[in-house]
Amino acid sequence: MLPVLSLNETRVIGCLIEKSVLTPDQYPLTLNALTNACNQKSSRDPVMSLSQGEVQHTIRELEKKQLVRTEENFKSRTEKYVQRFCDTRYSDIQVNAAERAIITVLLLRGAQTPGELRARSGRLHTFADNDDVLTALISLMERENGPLVVKLPRTPGRKDSSYMHLFSGPVDVEAAAASAAEKAQSEQKRGSSSDLAARVTQLESELAELKERLGIAAHD
Repeated sequence: MLPVLSLNETRVIGCLIEKSVLTPDQYPLTLNALTNACNQKSSRDPVMSLSQGEVQHTIRELEKKQLVRTEENFKSRTEKYVQRFCDTRYSDIQVNAAERAIITVLLLRGAQTPGELRARSGRLHTFADNDDVLTALISLMERENGPLVVKLPRTPGRKDSSYMHLFSGPVDVEAAAASAAEKAQSEQKRGSSSDLAARVTQLESELAELKERLGIAAHD
């Protein structure tokens, strides 16, 4: 049976898995390092602003579920945290590197298309192409002990469907698809606004250059 995680719990677990792969020399994580990882502005959706107290409370809740372990250095009295969510001797969930990368990105960013998963996996895993991502997604959906990921209905205007993890309970696929569509439209609008601003800046620059040239010509 899959654990049912809150948003804060998915963020903490996702960060612990991510940092164990990306910065193994700094893993396990201290409370300060874990809080910073949870509140990163990049590679996170939604962007959060958790206090150390909130992160520590989340850790205690995850400990009760046996998904996180605390390691204490008695000399420095510093606690560090290790995930027991997947790929450890204590974990019910065992996955390969490609599947782990997908799970991590879904925990940290929410629903994603295969193309987004491939682009955003970064150093977690290198996918050869989108078909390589789909192979891993299918494996996660067709596990003998039950799926870890669900495919959402494709939203209008998008080439591919998004996929979502199942670690926060059953997914209302229609509601999730509507949310993904709203998010995609918002990103598209931000992109259009950014393109328009860049175009205006370029036109202003060209106009200033033209005025300068006309001024020089008139002076001569």
